[in-house]
Amino acid sequence: MRNLCRYIAANRGPFLLGAAFAVVLATVVGGGEAAISTTSFCTSCHEMTYPAQELKKSTHYGALGADPECKDCHVPQGIANFHRAVATHVFDGARELWLHFTRDYSDVKKFNKNRLEMAHHARMNLKRWDSVTCRDCHRNARPPGAPAREAHAKMETQGATCIDCHQNLVHKEVDETDLDKSLAEGKMVVRETM
Repeated sequence: MRNLCRYIAANRGPFLLGAAFAVVLATVVGGGEAAISTTSFCTSCHEMTYPAQELKKSTHYGALGADPECKDCHVPQGIANFHRAVATHVFDGARELWLHFTRDYSDVKKFNKNRLEMAHHARMNLKRWDSVTCRDCHRNARPPGAPAREAHAKMETQGATCIDCHQNLVHKEVDETDLDKSLAEGKMVVRETM
């Protein structure tokens, strides 16, 4: 330990420079992540104004005095999920930019042609994250009624997560997808209707 202290004391310039660089890098990455997690940033692409308007008309908006933003559902929050937030911005952001420039979303009808695919992609993120963004607001859910309690027990017994059952809550309704089969098959599998 004494040798380490001597080494650091003898090389304090590079260590201080490295520490300063680490602080600047953390500030830029953290600040950048926060800046691109705003609804105003998300809706700067015209096509995202459609789902943003749907959010404002949903039961999630204004419930219990809360007005959620895009990030509250689509970007995991907090230090423990920072890696997920950065990955979401890098990979999903690149995907969304590609689709923005290669598809025509000039009106809601054209947007709706791709809605199921986009919904499925968002659902798969939630599935992979164990619906962590749902759980940020809905902690210790205790649903009323035996059928709902039985369904919620599947989260412990069958590895289900919120999004497995709760699809189409906020945005315009589209076909539900079977997320477990989609993961197993590596492609979107639409849930069979009964």
